[in-house]
Amino acid sequence: RGAVSPVAAGRVPGGGGADMALSLGEGGGGSRLRRQLESGGFAAGEYVKQLSQQSDGDRDLQEHRQRIQALSEETAQSLKRNVYQNYRQFIETAREISYLESEMYQLSHILTEQKGIMEAVTQALLLQADRDDPALGARRAAAADPFLPLSAKDAAANEEGRQRTLTTLLEKVEGCRDLLPESPGKYLVYNGDLVEYDADHMAQIQRVHAFLMNDCLLVATALPNRRGAYRYDALYPLDGLAVVNVKDNPPMKDMFKLLMFPESRIFQAENAKIKKEWLEVLEETKRNRALSEKRRLEQEALPRPAPTPPESTNPFDEDEDEEEDEPSAEEEVVDLSLEWIQELPEDLDVCIAQRDFEGAVDLLDKLNEYLADKPVSQPVKELRAKVDERVRQLTDVLVFELSPDRSLRGGPRATRRAVSQLIRLGQSTKACELFLKNRAAAVQTAIRQLRIEGATLLYIHKLCHVFFTSLLETAREFETDFAGNNGCYSAFVVWARSSMRMFVDAFSKQVFDSKESLSTAAECVKVAKEHCKQLSEIGLDLTFIIHALLVKDIKGALQSYKDIIIEATKHRNSEEMWRKMNLMTPEALGKLREEMRSCGVGNFDQYTGDDCWVNLSYTVVAFTKQTMAFLEEALKLYFPELHMVLLESLVEIILVAVQHVDYSLRCEQDPEKKAFIRQNASFLYETVLPVVEKRFEEGVGKPAKQLQDLRNASRLMRVNPESTTSVV
Repeated sequence: RGAVSPVAAGRVPGGGGADMALSLGEGGGGSRLRRQLESGGFAAGEYVKQLSQQSDGDRDLQEHRQRIQALSEETAQSLKRNVYQNYRQFIETAREISYLESEMYQLSHILTEQKGIMEAVTQALLLQADRDDPALGARRAAAADPFLPLSAKDAAANEEGRQRTLTTLLEKVEGCRDLLPESPGKYLVYNGDLVEYDADHMAQIQRVHAFLMNDCLLVATALPNRRGAYRYDALYPLDGLAVVNVKDNPPMKDMFKLLMFPESRIFQAENAKIKKEWLEVLEETKRNRALSEKRRLEQEALPRPAPTPPESTNPFDEDEDEEEDEPSAEEEVVDLSLEWIQELPEDLDVCIAQRDFEGAVDLLDKLNEYLADKPVSQPVKELRAKVDERVRQLTDVLVFELSPDRSLRGGPRATRRAVSQLIRLGQSTKACELFLKNRAAAVQTAIRQLRIEGATLLYIHKLCHVFFTSLLETAREFETDFAGNNGCYSAFVVWARSSMRMFVDAFSKQVFDSKESLSTAAECVKVAKEHCKQLSEIGLDLTFIIHALLVKDIKGALQSYKDIIIEATKHRNSEEMWRKMNLMTPEALGKLREEMRSCGVGNFDQYTGDDCWVNLSYTVVAFTKQTMAFLEEALKLYFPELHMVLLESLVEIILVAVQHVDYSLRCEQDPEKKAFIRQNASFLYETVLPVVEKRFEEGVGKPAKQLQDLRNASRLMRVNPESTTSVV
């Protein structure tokens, strides 16, 4: 019969065959087989040959074969379950890794900021030591700066050579001729070719040439048809530029990232040596730039002797000089020698580095309060310039805290700290914009992470809970944070409308695009309306917005279901034999009575006969149930914008049945059938149509003149039933 493979015999890679062997025998046979399977020299052919010799016949072999096959199927199912479990764990692990990568990127950025602040503090201390000992400062500067000139002549020659080199290189770059005249002290430090990659997909974008100058970085793209020529792409000041080393991940290697808030770019060097040179020269140039800027500010802060005016022979000038000296005397009254004012810039740097945003804003408020009634003198302007630079850094950090790139965990309250400090800094408009962008990204992420269930109604319940709960929490947090800024509420209303549009897109895609039944669509819309009413707790009514966004899809659903009912009614009309219904059992008759009673037909008993007979046509009964079901579901979806659509759909559906009954009444020649048709017409005109009118009026709140006109017109059509003219 052929040899059985080790896998079919229960051998599973990884040592699982020993457990499966227990199912292939009883008592000692199972133990013996287990030892055979565990042995390294197990041979399937020998095992089958031995089994054939020991078996009593073909039936015994068939039983062994069935056991082995069952065990193989069981093993396959177990492997499938393990693979699925491992796949789910892999997805969860990948998601956690993504969150961890985001947090590590933020931590790296914070550490880079702290490193820069510590270097700035160190440079400030060195400058203070240089002022205390000028000779020591000169020796340190000569040792630290290899380009420091030894004489005025050497300085001029060095500066001229740097300018000439920069001019020669930048002549090859289109669109940057205006850089040199505006900054005559600019010179070239380093340049080279790089390859730019996309930060998200790590796909190659273009080849660029970077020019590093003493105060900025120029990026130019290579022109395709001109060798050695470039086109201006971007210019980044070194003050707002951060350099991050990118770990090699073959084949992506020799890369580094440039961070320019709020964007970032990734470049690849030719080899590891050039990458290292770029990283070192960028950091060194940034330090030199910060050092030179500190020196310039310190030089500007030194008091300068006022120029001596020429003596005047005009005797009236003395009085004018006395009058002009009075305000200058007042300006000198401002006392900036207080210890907390002298240490204010450094204290602000420490607060920003330690992420003590409240402490930094408190210091700024204290300074503003102290200088509120003081004249604006030159020392005050210089102090303001130093403080404004720290305010800009603090604002950038707070803006980054509110950016959607940050972790969205923690809900709206996680943004309260940054928002409140931005408002205290006078940036309420920016705080409002960033807060709403952060919450929009959080809501979108929450909706995207929802698992699409098989049951549409279950998914809609989850979707509404997630969206409206987030919207309600955002509204409450907005009201807390921006209580004194009434001008920001209009921005929140605009944001709520755009968020509602995002919700309706997800809602419609699941409910209407998937062609769900009208009853399911009605239940889903009802759930959305109920959740929307929860916003009235905070005085926010968005019901009209959800109506306006859903009206198109609901119209389409009503018209589609109307067409289905009309087609079904026409199909039944084409097969109409005008016979009474025989429900065969009392249970079926009782069920039909309950259905008609739920439809609003209370006098249905007068149309029932003996022995489970109903004195109505099957077509008329089916039309009644289908029309009333359509009306009930449509009323759940009703709002004023759908009034005419619902009314016209009802009229079209009723006309199909009315015209068919009137046409049959005119054309039928058999007296018995004609009397039966009259009975069905009476039920339709005097029972069904009034019930439809009444239910429509109850659901809408006002009568429908079109339905009344339709019933009256149908009554007029029955005045002359002998005519055979068709009105179809």
